Amino acid sequence: MPPRQWQQPPRRKSGMGVVGVLGAVFGSLAALFVLIVIGAAMLKSSSRSETTNPIAIPTYEPPSRSTDDPDPFPTRTRETEEPDEPDTTVTQPPKVTLNTSLRNNTVYRAGALPRLSCPAGNANIFSHSQLKSLILKTGKCMDRAWRPILEKQGIRFSPPGYAIAATRGRGACGDYPSPGSMVPYYCPRNNTIYASTSAMARGNGNSRGYGEIISWHGGIVSMMAHEYGHHVQNITGLMNSWWRSTLDSSSQSGKLALSRRLELQATCFGGMWMRSVAASYPINMSNRSRLFWFYGQVGDYPGYPRDHGSPMNNNRWFRQGWEKSQAYQCNTWMAPASTTS
Repeated sequence: MPPRQWQQPPRRKSGMGVVGVLGAVFGSLAALFVLIVIGAAMLKSSSRSETTNPIAIPTYEPPSRSTDDPDPFPTRTRETEEPDEPDTTVTQPPKVTLNTSLRNNTVYRAGALPRLSCPAGNANIFSHSQLKSLILKTGKCMDRAWRPILEKQGIRFSPPGYAIAATRGRGACGDYPSPGSMVPYYCPRNNTIYASTSAMARGNGNSRGYGEIISWHGGIVSMMAHEYGHHVQNITGLMNSWWRSTLDSSSQSGKLALSRRLELQATCFGGMWMRSVAASYPINMSNRSRLFWFYGQVGDYPGYPRDHGSPMNNNRWFRQGWEKSQAYQCNTWMAPASTTS
């Protein structure tokens, strides 16, 4: 299975303009006050840097328990009034059956990530040693966030490995970065995230680096949270189900549509994690806006395969994870096609 990789647009998108509302207001003082309040609200709304709205996915309802499943809370009854004999039988815990499907996966029951302390410090993304250290440190924070909510649902957790090179290397799923690319990738063959610090920060070939779009390290770390999202998809069975669906698809457009849903879901999971550490990272209001803007600059663009989603929808799904902050709200497989284009 080839690694899913990010594509980078060649230029930044311009932000939204500010609409000034000027008018002469006549009437009572009360009417003047009301119009001023409304005008201020309109001005604030028009100056927002976010370009999309999160989508409303219906509240997740766990599938009904089959009548063939053992009752998790059986009621003990007496057939006689004789005293009980000591029970020497070793009771085995009930076997947990996981749903590994795309639309009803067990991971959607996991809820929100816990709020954890994960201070990033002032790492310089253009220093290999500092950026590598930050990636490995925040990776452990991702373990601490995802492990408890997955294990609570009976999902067996194991952390991913990391291979972080200063320039380039060869991993189990190919070169990193691939020729002309700067993106990291997750390899499901050995559960490892591969990345080149110089490519991510400075670019590679004709591909701009993330550091050339946003110099704050939160941009690159959020991309690593996206790759970690692929690891979550792998250990929950989502990735296997996606791959089977891809093999079953008879059209290239169908395969690309499945790829976009997989990638945008990983972006949503990354947004969930960034929100979970926002207070300690720290991610203030200004850097939050920069992150949202950043995700409006990355994604598919003309001339390249449409396998990761448009910049607008990358922005949408990062915000979905950040603002909704619930695993079931990252269920891209139930979302309208227009939000995963």
